[in-house]
Amino acid sequence: MSNARIRRSLAAGAAALVAAVLLALAGPGVGTAAAAAPCPGHKVRTLAFSTGKIVLYKKRGYVCAVTYAKRPGARKTMSVSVQARGSRPVRDKGRYTRLAGPVKVHSGHRCVWVKGSVGAGSISSGWILC
Repeated sequence: MSNARIRRSLAAGAAALVAAVLLALAGPGVGTAAAAAPCPGHKVRTLAFSTGKIVLYKKRGYVCAVTYAKRPGARKTMSVSVQARGSRPVRDKGRYTRLAGPVKVHSGHRCVWVKGSVGAGSISSGWILC
């Protein structure tokens, strides 16, 4: 084997070793921020209220909503509802620690009405995203 081939082989091996060490040091949680969003699409609105907030996402004619508790921890009654004009609402209600939802509806170009609650606090948007 020629000296040039040996050097290329060693360089490739060293690069692979460095990449493996960097990945090991980074750990499993690095690079997962994009996966943290519970809904597909881009965030279009945040509706805040006293005990939490609703975050709305939109993608290809669909609207998705999630209610977040302002103070996650103990289980509390939470809900989220999205209704496209002319359709029935899609709801999620239960006793959760951090969030309710996601709920997703096809709205096309129609307005949506969003409702959400965390404990005693709640919000109702009226017709939005028209």
